[in-house]
Amino acid sequence: MIDIKYKETVHTDLNHYEYTTVNHDENKVRIYTLKNGLKVFLAQNFDAPRIQTFIPVRTGSNNDPADNTGLAHYLEHMMFKGTSRIGTQNWEKESKLIEQISALYEDHKAEQDPEKKREIYKKIDQISQEASQYAIANEYDKAISSLGASGTNAHTWFDETVYKNNIPNNELEKWLKVEKERFSEIVLRLFHTELESVYEEFNRAQDNDTRLVNYELMDALFPTHPNGQQTTLGKPEHLKNPSMKAIHKYFDEYYVPNNYAMVLVGDLNFEETIKLIDQYFGSLPYKELPKKTPVIEEPITKVVQRTVKSPTTPRVQLAWRTDSYGTREAMLADVVANILSNRGEAGLLDLHINQTQKMLWAQAFSVGLKQYGYFSIVGVPKETQTLEEATEMILGEIELIKKGDFPDWMLQAIINDFKLQRMKGLETAEGLATTLYDTYIKGRTWEQELNEMDEYASFTKEDVVDFANAFFKENYVVVNKEKGVNDRLIRVENPGITPIKINREAQSEFLSEIILEKTEDIQPEFINYQKEIATDDVKGKRVSFVKNKYNDLAQVYFIFPFGSDHDRDLGISTQLLQYLGTEDLSPEDLKKEFFKIGVSNDFKTTHDQLLISLSGLEENIEKGISLLQHWMYHVIPDQKIYDEFVGTVLENRQAVKKDKNRIMTALTNYTKLGKDSRFTNVIYKEELENSKPEVFTDRIQQLFKYPYQIFFYGKDFEGFKEYIGQYTEPESLVIPEPKKYTEPDTGGNVYFINYDMVQMEMSKIGKGHLVNPLHFGKVNVFNEYFGRGLSSIVFQEIRESKSLAYSAYVSYAANSELNHPDYITTYIGTQPDKLMIAVDTMNELMAELPEVPTQFENAKNAALKQIASTRVTRNNVFFNTLRLKKLNIHHDFRKDIYEQIQSLSFEDIKQFYQTEIKPVHFNTAIIGKKENLNMEAVNKMGTFTEVSLKDIFGH
Repeated sequence: MIDIKYKETVHTDLNHYEYTTVNHDENKVRIYTLKNGLKVFLAQNFDAPRIQTFIPVRTGSNNDPADNTGLAHYLEHMMFKGTSRIGTQNWEKESKLIEQISALYEDHKAEQDPEKKREIYKKIDQISQEASQYAIANEYDKAISSLGASGTNAHTWFDETVYKNNIPNNELEKWLKVEKERFSEIVLRLFHTELESVYEEFNRAQDNDTRLVNYELMDALFPTHPNGQQTTLGKPEHLKNPSMKAIHKYFDEYYVPNNYAMVLVGDLNFEETIKLIDQYFGSLPYKELPKKTPVIEEPITKVVQRTVKSPTTPRVQLAWRTDSYGTREAMLADVVANILSNRGEAGLLDLHINQTQKMLWAQAFSVGLKQYGYFSIVGVPKETQTLEEATEMILGEIELIKKGDFPDWMLQAIINDFKLQRMKGLETAEGLATTLYDTYIKGRTWEQELNEMDEYASFTKEDVVDFANAFFKENYVVVNKEKGVNDRLIRVENPGITPIKINREAQSEFLSEIILEKTEDIQPEFINYQKEIATDDVKGKRVSFVKNKYNDLAQVYFIFPFGSDHDRDLGISTQLLQYLGTEDLSPEDLKKEFFKIGVSNDFKTTHDQLLISLSGLEENIEKGISLLQHWMYHVIPDQKIYDEFVGTVLENRQAVKKDKNRIMTALTNYTKLGKDSRFTNVIYKEELENSKPEVFTDRIQQLFKYPYQIFFYGKDFEGFKEYIGQYTEPESLVIPEPKKYTEPDTGGNVYFINYDMVQMEMSKIGKGHLVNPLHFGKVNVFNEYFGRGLSSIVFQEIRESKSLAYSAYVSYAANSELNHPDYITTYIGTQPDKLMIAVDTMNELMAELPEVPTQFENAKNAALKQIASTRVTRNNVFFNTLRLKKLNIHHDFRKDIYEQIQSLSFEDIKQFYQTEIKPVHFNTAIIGKKENLNMEAVNKMGTFTEVSLKDIFGH
């Protein structure tokens, strides 16, 4: 048994609301329960005058009816469609038509004859056209964005649906008005077009290799429980036959105040906030929840094998079912996962498999759910290895734990790391709010959550070994992911939706009231970087400092003003270093020493910079620096390790060339910059194989002889300056000249990669004029108004009106360096039979910037509110100056942007569009199955070229 350090205490605030706190809670979280059962979690964070909000609902796909899977997720989508007051021009007329549509969907679901089903769907489509005359698309998003909200989104999982917004604190009451309205009722408007978007999301998921394996794994682990039998996206036959009545029933049963919570963390007043929440949400009625019989799984008593196939690199995943989150078994499983993999540092898999390069990669992790959970290990074998051999290697590491064959210090180091990661997680408003909502969803108290670290700390090595011997038997699931054709892909047909009317300029009375209701403006605060960043000279090195006002963590950065443009081999050199040791310390010993002191290291190479960083408790940072420099100065080249490393690099390159997302990234880069770019300038296979490790280790040993500066983020600058001098040496080497890359003009070329997938993805990339910081305010508003976000014109037209894509956007990206061009990108991910219609729609939108005055004003005001309520904090204070320096800016440029946006008119944006975007010529990148290409349409877009993987990757 452990002593309970954290205990709940009950208090009464100034307004006589009762709340609980937990003693010793550094975040001083207050937990209220309103009379209707609504839980309210409040905490203060004064980083910025903003509040991170979450509304977590204790329901998800596990509560879907067995004949309506995917319902909880679809309901989440529909929660953005408004109510009888939000999103309508005439609710009386619209509601009658929605009732007709609902009845037709019931007929459609019951009808078995395919031809009759099609006729009913035509009728649904016809009445939906009529109903759309009264609907206002995305009005919820317009209302929320008018507040200056960011991060507007939601997600659904097994036992949760979580609604997210980050708002300026002066807009709290307006936000509560909007959310109270949203959670009071659900209106299923624009239902069939949104359903088509959910189809698209389902299709995207089929092209996601991780989901493919996970679905099979969960199905085998939970043969009867919804954890494995009901995916969040649902079964295609249920998506094709939805029931609006079932969605209403689900909302009425589960979206009740005693089944969701309000989580608000930020710059708030406790008493005022709870009073407002009660004012708006306290009147919603309490309702008993449906009674559910728990599903109890039979124990797994033998190895369950499954096989799936896809074009990507083979891998194997093993999993054991655990007890629920927070139980002793789940916590011990988590400890074992960290003994095997502790963030790539010093776990058994990290050291015995990844460090020694016995496989391409292996990792363990543990997932705790509301009911049950699982412990899992993923292994990616080399080309010469079978999946069975990879499985044996994984099981061999588990056997070591069962024998207690792991260091005695490991357990304490893991607990220290848990505490360190929690400290990092809870220091931001979003991190604390996320932990709070997760605690609520899992049905735990904040007291239990805070005491969790001490529970972990109570485990002994004997506890872990006993657990491992009892838990790890032939009672697991193994999914072999082989390379091959995925024969389980389901091609969901386009049902043929007539585009609906968007009513862009319409505005409900509710939204008009929200916009007209004035709140006291938050005044922007701009940083005086010279004041916020302390600098000094230590033995000829510039040392900069920003104070950590939050906790005892510290970071130190060695910033070298050169990168891969100056030395192509720099990135390979720092990668190789990870596998090498010194005369005193083996590579494994080095990993262990860093982990023991709780300091992590990172090497990041960009085209113009090498950043070496250390992060951990400030009291151990000097030890970390000493260890880092011992490693770098005294690294010993090892030919055998180097040869293994080269093999690993080459195999990883081949693995990347099988991954759809990586292929699309490479194709987009090729489409933008051609064959001669940083992306394709790699060290070729022959060069790597014929080289010697000394070529790379010599670079590492010489690094600190080059010019560099130091940045320290912590508390004690004077103490840091006292010791950092002994870790510096005079500059004696000159930075090499960088390689220059061309940035060719774009226009008239279509580049295609053939890949077996359900969807098709297309991106157009156009080279603009050289970057001009005086345009940044216009860029900000243009993207908000036209190209990105749920209330943008592109999203409304392509997704809301025509259901042509799940994801579509236009983005103007200003270059981060002077004398380089901006780029404009358009993107569409959709079904092959919709791609060309979506392209035509995008072209129509891009032909002339649509003018919607109310939407422009909303976008402009949202941009102003976001800047006014944003604060630059922590190490960003320093790194912002590095970014601005590339633009020859030496002050907080947000001030200039803010002032420009204040005076912007639509004519200014239109002129910007006419001069900076409309004249741009585009190249096009397309990935998909070649047989699905409409070549006649593609040829109209430019000269078609099917490129190879070697073309786009450069090897």
